[in-house]
Amino acid sequence: MTLNHKSVSSNSANVQAKRSSKTVAALVAGALLGATGLTIATSIVPTQPAKAESVLNRAPRQGFADLVEQVMPTVVSVEVRFSQIANRLDEKMSPMEFFDRFSKGHGKEFRSKPRKRSRSGRASGSGFIISADGYVVTNNHVVKNASEVVVKLANGDEYQAKVVGKDPKTDLAVLKLKSKKTFKFVKLAAKDPRVGDWVVAVGNPFGLGGTVTTGIVSASGRNIGSGPYDNFLQIDASINKGNSGGPAFNLNGEVIGVNTAIFSPSGGSVGIGFAIPASTTRQIVADLISKGSVTRGWLGVQIQAVTKDIARSLGLKKARGTLIAGVNKGSPAEKAGLKPGDTITSVNGNNIKGPQDLARKIAGIKPGETLDVAIVRKGAEKILKVEIGTMPGADKLAGVIKPQDTDEPKLAKLGLAVETAEDGRGLVVRQVDPDGIAAKKGIRRGDVIVEVDGIDIDAPEALKAVLERSAKAGRETVLLLLRSRDRQRFVALPLKKERS
Repeated sequence: MTLNHKSVSSNSANVQAKRSSKTVAALVAGALLGATGLTIATSIVPTQPAKAESVLNRAPRQGFADLVEQVMPTVVSVEVRFSQIANRLDEKMSPMEFFDRFSKGHGKEFRSKPRKRSRSGRASGSGFIISADGYVVTNNHVVKNASEVVVKLANGDEYQAKVVGKDPKTDLAVLKLKSKKTFKFVKLAAKDPRVGDWVVAVGNPFGLGGTVTTGIVSASGRNIGSGPYDNFLQIDASINKGNSGGPAFNLNGEVIGVNTAIFSPSGGSVGIGFAIPASTTRQIVADLISKGSVTRGWLGVQIQAVTKDIARSLGLKKARGTLIAGVNKGSPAEKAGLKPGDTITSVNGNNIKGPQDLARKIAGIKPGETLDVAIVRKGAEKILKVEIGTMPGADKLAGVIKPQDTDEPKLAKLGLAVETAEDGRGLVVRQVDPDGIAAKKGIRRGDVIVEVDGIDIDAPEALKAVLERSAKAGRETVLLLLRSRDRQRFVALPLKKERS
């Protein structure tokens, strides 16, 4: 048999070409997958499982244009005019004013240097229409000093607006457009978003109305130190000055949050924004529209977090619940028998995670409703019936007391000098060693020691006796109840050097 070398060479070339073609295809496929962070072991690209494909389909393949076209007519620019000049010295910047000024702080501290600022002239923010007859949701800090409010729609139409109601505690406000027209509107989402869900922010940053940015829900339940009801969504969609009061949408075109604050060391967006959840907004807005104000439940206590030191002093196995540092006279708490030193662990069977959690739960309860409040008192668990009252004015409210120092003490030295108070109620702290443990725990000159381990103290000798008795009993810490002006708080002090 005679071989045709030309034919063989030709066939070999064809085979080689086919192999080369497959190799190139494999390399291209590998390169494409490599660009998306995926790798494959062979030149065959596996198909996506049906479940994974359904998850991917949740993200818009052609962008967010359809969604934006749907919601844009409902998002408004809020232009505010002030008629008076009111210069003031701000000692602490509210997180709700981040869109107006920015700090250079860190962590959860949001502060600015004291300075005068003018309240005259104009300001702008954002908002969104929630009803066909023209009710608009925005931030309280956008309209709180307004003498005139003008709302501008995406199509350029402008309307005068009336401030229906404001709630400084959640920084929400409701406006009503002065028009008999029918408006397009959006709904507040009935379901809370999950961390990682898409979010689309629309607003009026720097006066540039109709601006759209996208991102995801970065976290939920954020406490940024703005008040006792903090429960913010954190989003990374770019928001800036002027976005205040604007909506954050899910992919169904529902509002999941009201853009309210950002954290920024530089003054611009760094991808950390905060929005009031729709669940909070719905309740507040309903009250503002129907009554012009918000009615909240009231317990009437001063509360603080239970630290590890305080838990040991109270005989708790672990830090849990929230500690009552003071009880308002005539309050529902006093009538129910709650006392300073009690630790509230649950309300109607729902565990209390801390002061903020208790404040939110109580505020959301209708006045007049009776609750089962579980407490721990001197190591014993009890359940008290408490009829919730109506929250009074701000001058009578009990606040959340922040711990003065969270560092674990290293020495058992107290480092303070005391004397009996003029009225005989407690011991006044006259001197504090700046290097002593008392100073490190936040005890200051002028504080009054009211109790030690639940025992009333009215003389230095009594304090010494209680400390010696606690030390002999093997106690590691003692729990002091301090009064500073009109506030009370607990401080745990060590009796012996801690083990390293």
